[in-house]
Amino acid sequence: MIAIISGTNRTGSLTGHIAQLYRKLLEEKKVNTIVLDLAQLPHDFAFSALYENGGKNPNFVAFYQQAIEAEKLVFIIPEYNGSFPGVLKTFLDGMPYPNPWRNRKAALVGLSSGPQGGAPALSHFTDVLHYLGIHVLAHRVKMPFIEKNLNGNQLQNENYLRQLNNQINSLLAF
Repeated sequence: MIAIISGTNRTGSLTGHIAQLYRKLLEEKKVNTIVLDLAQLPHDFAFSALYENGGKNPNFVAFYQQAIEAEKLVFIIPEYNGSFPGVLKTFLDGMPYPNPWRNRKAALVGLSSGPQGGAPALSHFTDVLHYLGIHVLAHRVKMPFIEKNLNGNQLQNENYLRQLNNQINSLLAF
């Protein structure tokens, strides 16, 4: 199974739309998937599920437990203030120790309103994943000016769609 993690807790985000599109593309290849949308995290998990409270928030445990079983991971990451969203880091900080994803493989997709396509966010997040012992696929997809290239749930940019499909093929072979 491949877990697709929508890396923001912003309700109705474009990140969530891209996560669902990624799922659809994987399912067309008969790959079992799950989408974990950080907007579905318990609202108080940063206080009720971390550090001395690790494992004590049953809703947070149920949320991350879905991801622990994944053989591979896909992170859809919007660029927030030149990096990735803090809620994504907090989610990782709340995972059990030692990291259950050590030696797993991950692919990254970056989104931005501006011209960089989330490149700074992907770079920062790659450092975090490497620290955790997660192997990151070299083919990272960057989607600049995402609002101009997404119409509802439909990705209008054929190049972005081609990049996603190429990344999926690389991830499946990784």
